[in-house]
Amino acid sequence: MIRVILIDDEPLARSLLKNFLNEIEGLEIIGEFENGFEGLKGITELKPDLVFLDIQMPKLNGFEMLELLDELPYVIFVTAYDQYAVKAFENNAVDYLLKPYAQDRLVVAIEKAKELIQKPLNSNHVKELIDTHQNQVDTIDRIAVKTGNKIKIIYIEEVEYLESQDDYVMIYTPEGKFLKQKTMKFFENHLPQQAFIRVHRSYMVRVDFVKQIELYEKDSYIIKLKNDQIIPVSKSGYNRLRTILNF
Repeated sequence: MIRVILIDDEPLARSLLKNFLNEIEGLEIIGEFENGFEGLKGITELKPDLVFLDIQMPKLNGFEMLELLDELPYVIFVTAYDQYAVKAFENNAVDYLLKPYAQDRLVVAIEKAKELIQKPLNSNHVKELIDTHQNQVDTIDRIAVKTGNKIKIIYIEEVEYLESQDDYVMIYTPEGKFLKQKTMKFFENHLPQQAFIRVHRSYMVRVDFVKQIELYEKDSYIIKLKNDQIIPVSKSGYNRLRTILNF
């Protein structure tokens, strides 16, 4: 018996999917959730074999939710997403159902999932999908992080500066600091370029949070932020500052 969870913010969409799934043998629906926060908790506690996941949900979307999971499940996306993104699903997800879908299309997805579930789980298929999706997004406006058992949504305007820590980035805000498993290169590519600037290989700062730039020693500079934090500045970072601040 394949244990299934449904995560979709639309009650009618969940109801339709349940009706279809109830007519397919070998499946047991063990939970349904209306948002990514509840879905994350449900997956962690119930450990389903298969998750039907909507992408476009408020507060925490499907990709943000998956990114916060320690153990990734097999996933079938149920989405009204644009066709360009669907192409990425074909290579990385178990399958996708493009709303509105017919029951016979659902059966095809289930059969594909049954074959995969018999094998050891390779979580790379979902990780690659998350990376593919995020690389298609030009600019992010929020960052989802996990802190203990809680999820924190950091909006970009809250970010003061970022510090690289190997394969992670520490994000500093007025509320405190939060660790995210991302590279600094990712944030350099996806934070608003007029609002954030990489001043050092290990640091990015919000431009309007810079209080002053000081000469540290010959041809070497530091910046002082509005909270009096001192950040080193590389030669290339100094040139970027000169360009964006026009001095």
